[in-house]
Amino acid sequence: MTKTKLRVGLLGCGRVAQHYVKILNGDPGVTGLEIVGCADARSQAATATANALNSTAFVSLNALIDGAKPDLVLVLTPSGDHTAHARSALEKGCHVICEKPITLLPGDAYDLGKFAASKGLMYGCIFQNRYNPAVMKLKETFAEGRFGRIISACVRLRWCREQSYYEDEWHGTWAMDGGVINQQAIHHVDALNWICGPVERVSAAMANRMNELEAEDTMVAALQFSNGALGTIEATTAARPRDFEASLSIVGEKGMAQIGGIALNTIDTWEFTESRPSDQTVFEEFSRSVPTGYGLSHGPMLQDIVDRLLSGDIEPPITALDAVRSVELVHALYKSIESETWVNIGDQPLSSRLGTGIATDKGDI
Repeated sequence: MTKTKLRVGLLGCGRVAQHYVKILNGDPGVTGLEIVGCADARSQAATATANALNSTAFVSLNALIDGAKPDLVLVLTPSGDHTAHARSALEKGCHVICEKPITLLPGDAYDLGKFAASKGLMYGCIFQNRYNPAVMKLKETFAEGRFGRIISACVRLRWCREQSYYEDEWHGTWAMDGGVINQQAIHHVDALNWICGPVERVSAAMANRMNELEAEDTMVAALQFSNGALGTIEATTAARPRDFEASLSIVGEKGMAQIGGIALNTIDTWEFTESRPSDQTVFEEFSRSVPTGYGLSHGPMLQDIVDRLLSGDIEPPITALDAVRSVELVHALYKSIESETWVNIGDQPLSSRLGTGIATDKGDI
């Protein structure tokens, strides 16, 4: 693609889109792009978002693509719509980047990844926390083997979502979303699997402790990694009165580290049997203060995507095949609850709940 500016359209003008508005209008923002349209079936939401981005409002994906001719469509719609919206945009020749999860059903991500490749288009997923300095430092340290043999790894998510969050047409439903593990904790499960994985098998339990929704507001799980290490997940949106923690810890034979804050944004523990001079500055160098659980890494990730496309590179930072690993892990967790037993992820189990009832004919989207 020999362009100086990438034409970008936003599909979906809800909660996450407002975070994109802040990122795109912020300092330093994202260079090399032009927001040419914002689409949402709710015309007022589309207009408000378009006005905030000095763009044009549309009420459907088809209208956005036909009217604004974007090179790239950012899919920010409810999770259960990601597959249909991504497919439609790819069919019309647009690159596509989806907010997490890339799809609700693993097979859809595999199919769309192959379809995009056949058309020479980028198709990928947003997991912005991979761009956090603390996450990147932990990944680098794990990869160099500084922990030695891994003993255990743990993810804890203690966030607050009031009942009003679930009182729309999709949050917390089996057809369109799932619960805390698929909507909030998938970011942190992705980081865990990316750094320490692959996870080989899982056993989970879930409950609704504070909120009323079809899926769960609380899940705990035991994990076994392919390297023999054990792990745990504790995730809830029933914490009150605010978001407290989103952390990932690794215990190894040669040391322990934990990253935390509310968005995997700080280094909290960093101790090894063989210390290095750089260990004294790691806390300050790789920790960032963030205002919300979204963190501050959407901007750097979007910049990477734009730079790649402007240079002619259609390989996204996080491919469909990479992003689908988290979807498969989520399905395995739900499947273990349904079967009341350990589930081997290598068997590619499919939950009978998540993604059921999704309409395949979206009409004029």
